[in-house]
Amino acid sequence: MPDLDALKAEAKRLLDEGVIEMVIGFKAGDTPLHPQPAFFKTSEEIDQLVYNALCQNNLATYLTRFPKTQKIGMLVRGCENRSVNALVFEGQHPRENLYLIGIPCEGIIDWRKIIEQAGEEVISVIEQSDNTVLVESKSGYFTLEKDTLLHESCARCIHPNPISADIVIGELLPEGDPALAREQVAAFANLSLQERYAWFRQEAERCIRCYACREACPMCYCEECFVDHVSPRWTESGTTPAGMQGWHIVRAFHQTGRCTSCGACERACPMDIKMTYLTEKLNEDMRQKYNFEAGMDTKTPPPFSTITLDDKSRFIV
Repeated sequence: MPDLDALKAEAKRLLDEGVIEMVIGFKAGDTPLHPQPAFFKTSEEIDQLVYNALCQNNLATYLTRFPKTQKIGMLVRGCENRSVNALVFEGQHPRENLYLIGIPCEGIIDWRKIIEQAGEEVISVIEQSDNTVLVESKSGYFTLEKDTLLHESCARCIHPNPISADIVIGELLPEGDPALAREQVAAFANLSLQERYAWFRQEAERCIRCYACREACPMCYCEECFVDHVSPRWTESGTTPAGMQGWHIVRAFHQTGRCTSCGACERACPMDIKMTYLTEKLNEDMRQKYNFEAGMDTKTPPPFSTITLDDKSRFIV
C-alpha cells in the first residue's frame, strides 16, 4: 500500500502550483466495497482522496472525457499507465498535458470474493501489514488472505509497476511471471473445438447487453459504437444468441494490440461473464507474432495500425 498522505501531498502541490487543473483519483463510495472515481479540482477536495485495493476502475477510462487542452493529474497503476500510453499514442490526450502519479500495484481485490465469505452486509475492510484483510460485517469479523481475494487479471499481472509516471509513490514491486498470463490462453486452446464453442456460448449468451464492459474499458471511446450503428447494421442489437456472440467477438478483436489486461471489463460485468480469455489470446498472438505489448511506450504503434501502401492487399475483402 502506498503512503496515502504522500499521495495527497503530491496532489495538493500539483494543484496549488498550477501544474494541473484536476486530479483523477478515488474517494469513498456509498459502501466500503466500492470506492468511486473522483475528480478533484482544489487542494481542499484532495482530503477526500482514498486509495486501497478495492479501487476497481481503470482511471484511464475518463481521460477521453475531458478536453485535450486540460492539464490532468491521474493516479496510475501499471495497467492504467499502459492504458494512458496507448491513448496518448492514439491522439486522445497530449502527454505534455498529463501528470501521472504512479502507484506500484499489489492487485485489486474482487469484492465478490469478500461477499462470498463475509456476506453482503460489509461494514468495513482493512488491509493489514501481514498480507491479510480484516473484514467486519454483520455476520462477524473475518481475516482473509489477500492473495486469495485478488481479481483473476491481477493474480496473473505481468507489469504491476507504472512504467512512465512522472513520480512514483511507493516501492517498486517484482515483475510478474509471464507464464501465469499464458496459462489461461493455453488451457482454452487445449480444449476441443466443440468444447471451446460451448464455453464461449456459455459466457457470451449470459450477456444482457448492458455494455458495462464497454463503459469500463479505457480503449472503448468511440462516439458511436459498432453495435449502435444502424446503417449498415454490423450486428444484431438484441439479446439473441447471434447478437450476443457477435458483440463479444467484435469487441475482443477491437482490442487487438490495445488491451492492457487490466480486467476492468470483467469487474464491471453484473453477470460476472469471463471476457479476458479472448483478449488474452489476442495479446498472446501480438507477443508471439510481433513481439508487441500494448502501452509499453507512447511511440510504438500496435501492429494492426501500421498499414502502409506497400502492404500486400490480399487482406482486403
